[in-house]
Amino acid sequence: MKELPFIDLELDKKEAVLGDLYGLFFEDLNHAADGGLYAEMVQNRSFEFSPIDKEEYHPLYAWFNEDGSPLKFIPLTLRVLVDTPIHLNNPHYLKINTKQSIVIVNKGFHNGMYFERNKKYRFSLFGKPDRGTPKISIELRNANHQTIGSEAITICGENWNRFETIITSRETVEKGYLHIRFDENTEVAVDMISLFPVETYKGRVNGCRKDIAELLESMNPKFMRFPGGCLIHDGSLNSSDRDSMYRWKNTIGPIEARPARRNSWGYNQTLGLGFFEYFQLCEDLGAEPIPVLAAGFDPHHQRAVPIEELDPWIQDALDLIEFANGDINSKWGTIRAEMGHPEPFHMKYIGIGNEEVGQAFFDRYVYFNKAIRENHPEIQIINSAGPFAAGSEYERGWQSARLNGSDLVDEHYYQSPEWFLANHHRYDSYDPNGPKVFLGEYASKDNKWWNALTEASYMIGLERNADKVALACYAPMLANIDFVNWKPNMLWFNQSNVYGTPNYYVQKLFMKYQGTHTIPFQLNNLPEKQLKGKKSSGGDILIKGEGAIIEYNDFTIMDHSTGIKQPVKNGVIEDMSLTKVGISESDNYTIKFTFKKTGGKWDKGFKILFGYEDNDNYLTWALGGWQNQDCLIDCMREGASSVLTQSIWEVETGVEYHCELHVKNRIITTYINGRLFNEVEDKPTIIEPIYVNAVYDQKTDEYYLKLVNVKGVPFTFKLATDRVAQLRAIEISGLPDMSNTLDDPNNFKQKEYDLSETKDDITVPAYGILFIRMTAYKGKDLV
Repeated sequence: MKELPFIDLELDKKEAVLGDLYGLFFEDLNHAADGGLYAEMVQNRSFEFSPIDKEEYHPLYAWFNEDGSPLKFIPLTLRVLVDTPIHLNNPHYLKINTKQSIVIVNKGFHNGMYFERNKKYRFSLFGKPDRGTPKISIELRNANHQTIGSEAITICGENWNRFETIITSRETVEKGYLHIRFDENTEVAVDMISLFPVETYKGRVNGCRKDIAELLESMNPKFMRFPGGCLIHDGSLNSSDRDSMYRWKNTIGPIEARPARRNSWGYNQTLGLGFFEYFQLCEDLGAEPIPVLAAGFDPHHQRAVPIEELDPWIQDALDLIEFANGDINSKWGTIRAEMGHPEPFHMKYIGIGNEEVGQAFFDRYVYFNKAIRENHPEIQIINSAGPFAAGSEYERGWQSARLNGSDLVDEHYYQSPEWFLANHHRYDSYDPNGPKVFLGEYASKDNKWWNALTEASYMIGLERNADKVALACYAPMLANIDFVNWKPNMLWFNQSNVYGTPNYYVQKLFMKYQGTHTIPFQLNNLPEKQLKGKKSSGGDILIKGEGAIIEYNDFTIMDHSTGIKQPVKNGVIEDMSLTKVGISESDNYTIKFTFKKTGGKWDKGFKILFGYEDNDNYLTWALGGWQNQDCLIDCMREGASSVLTQSIWEVETGVEYHCELHVKNRIITTYINGRLFNEVEDKPTIIEPIYVNAVYDQKTDEYYLKLVNVKGVPFTFKLATDRVAQLRAIEISGLPDMSNTLDDPNNFKQKEYDLSETKDDITVPAYGILFIRMTAYKGKDLV
């Protein structure tokens, strides 16, 4: 009988420090802030919605009449004005001059507001009467428009003043409404109409939704990166423009003085959840804050601040550090104290740029890095390495980091589960003495158990390379099921409930049992690794349109293993058409062709599909790509794509290009007009018999042995040590296609049990994760 695999732990040795390895990434997309984590229940509370945010938006958007019809302007009676606002940053307000009573209704960000029985809600508004002291009645109503809670406020004074009342709900309601009644002969201006649950996370006024934040807290994150993402650098370079780039100084101070802004994901952002609230949330979560700032460059619209005008942007970064860490006698420390937090937030990281592409960013980054390093050498600076795992912008980011002495490099990639398996050893060869990796955004493109399991196997590799990988966070974090910009996401929610995906439970497990140091171990008697999927990059060859009009000619396919040359008839590709032009069964072939773009969409090119097996399995050479900026190689495996490498390039209309694509032993190279653009390996998907790491936790004086089994059969092993005093197992498993939903949110509960003796066999279930918590006898040679 074959001897079982066994794992031998070296408990007396400590190796790499794990530090702040696992954390969170927050970006306001999928209505993650307004209508999500930010507990404000009123949509368009300050009448600042605008078509610049979204085409159908207007100042009365999301407000209704009592009969459910959209609220509209009534001449001289119900108007949105701008002549005497609360603050210049908040110019619009609602003016009521009515002889008859008027009711306005808001149902929040969903199909209704969620009210809980016996829970209290803080209603507030700013008001200014034209005459008298008008009374305003506020009601919480259920789906049948029955009142379930009510209060009234009286507006008085000559200028804008804030008025507040607490309303208790008598029912639990999934689809409720806020009704505001203005009595007859009312003449009043109102703005900043707000409704918050009194019971926010940690009881913070202007705070976070309790159920969502508590799920984050239960993860024990070491850090939180905010506020994005592409959110930070998409917009006008003028901070006072309505569609300006995200500028942190716009997000602090009284909420009535914060300007509304266009969100880069296609909706309005109130900035009620601003930088002060982000820092406060990090503190409440016990997480290090990692703010990210733009560097005066918008890659979405190719707008850049002239280098000689960069000083205000650099000063913004320096002022942010002072806002977070300065004492109360400093300018920005005083502002923080006035907002209610005299103690510093002890920020130690700052990111400059996000997924930046193009030399313009890196030219500007130099100045930020230099100023921060000179003024705040204690701050760790994070550089950017583009949106892909390899290629010209990725290399440019790493080169910039090395030249500038950046502390970390922000890598991003969203790939297939097969890519994560094929690249398990990605960081093994990184230099431990150079800048460290910040894996700032990653996910495997779905929220099924298989995705979470392959991410777990990859995280084992991150931990094992903790001397090279300093920080890592799954992305994105939150999605409102009624406003989805992006999938997958870690947590999904509606107005009343929130649930964790399988990915959430994996992240939570790894965060809670991160440990402080890796320890060495040996794996013995392991079975062989297995190859999953295609053995080569051969297959059909096709041309796919992307909306541009492309003329191609001199197209040939040379199969070097057979010596057969396949000529292809000249043709035109347009719209989204797909044409098969040949085949190569071997893993050694060359495609050559000439093409010219003659019309169609300005921001598009076309694609060559090769190694094509079926609609779910093939490789792509994209010529044009996103906004006509890419020359990239993409791999589709089992219906999920992975960008293998990307370079900046543009297809110009009317220009002839000579192209070559070479495939040999899974190495892919591309040339345009004789210049090398892409060179990458289409790595085979290799399944390890088991994915293992071992760590020590200095805080708990425990050891954690972590095992991930991505195979459909259990893995049984022995633990080769007699120095373990106690073992407790934590297990999660499931079928590959399993997931959670709002209706069925609890398919992935942890199972915990004791393991009696180390001499017993231990089994990791099929498609399962097993963490073993251990304490050790204090032998004389145990540190």
